[in-house]
Amino acid sequence: MHKHYIIHKPYGYLSQFRSGERLAHKKKYLGDLYDVPEGTMAIGRLDEPSEGLLLLTTNGLVSEQIRSNKVEKEYHVQVDGRITQKAIDELKTGVTISVNKQDYKTKIAHVEGIKTPHVLPYRSKRIRDDRHGPTSWVAITIKEGKFRQVRKMCAAVGFPVLRLIRVRVGVMSLSQIGREGILEVENLFS
Repeated sequence: MHKHYIIHKPYGYLSQFRSGERLAHKKKYLGDLYDVPEGTMAIGRLDEPSEGLLLLTTNGLVSEQIRSNKVEKEYHVQVDGRITQKAIDELKTGVTISVNKQDYKTKIAHVEGIKTPHVLPYRSKRIRDDRHGPTSWVAITIKEGKFRQVRKMCAAVGFPVLRLIRVRVGVMSLSQIGREGILEVENLFS
């Protein structure tokens, strides 16, 4: 019987459970936080400075379905500066980013400026304060998932990412997870 989990991946952790590398002790892994069955894999990794919802499964076929271009992934993104409507419109229609050292135009996305989220996950490292200039938040929903795509998209329109939180994948939401940071679910699609 396969197992499925939704977890909160905190800032500063890698989206894997362990490493065979000699210097692995210098990195933080999900295995340091959560006890899951052998063979559990992360679906759609988040890079070390990103945080938020991460799906885990012991079923590789489910992993492929969720990583497909059919499942929405929603992010709340804090950017450097006050994001403009022009930048939001560019993000909506697609921007050119580098993927595997080649130009790639992102697909259409749902993008809107949002207020600072009321409930933010705890973050061990402070972003910065207002003395360094204004920041703003944007919600970005995409169906694709290229390497560091959201960060590259925002940089392409002149608003580098300061904080990136994945809040939803398909029907699974970060708000479903309790204080433990992990929730076992029967099905990742409902």
